[in-house]
Amino acid sequence: MEDINKKSEYDQDVKNRLKRVEGQVRGVLKMMEEGKECKDVVTQLSAARSAMDRSLAYIVAKNLETCIRDAEDQGENADDVIGEAIQMLVKSR
Repeated sequence: MEDINKKSEYDQDVKNRLKRVEGQVRGVLKMMEEGKECKDVVTQLSAARSAMDRSLAYIVAKNLETCIRDAEDQGENADDVIGEAIQMLVKSR
């Protein structure tokens, strides 16, 4: 069975998500350079972190889906792949 660490292909949706996060981080840096209020900077940082967390979950979920389908196609049990995905999510926190 192929494991969850195999090379993944990332679709345009996930790339767009990360580009939005990149834009948010650039915006936070600009806010800091302009001396914006701390609460506004923290709010934007929190939004960027949340978007990053959602992107991470999306990537793991899509990868897991692919690995499970591959295991099923090969007549194998996907329990190991699911366990690896869970560990990846736990480590990300």
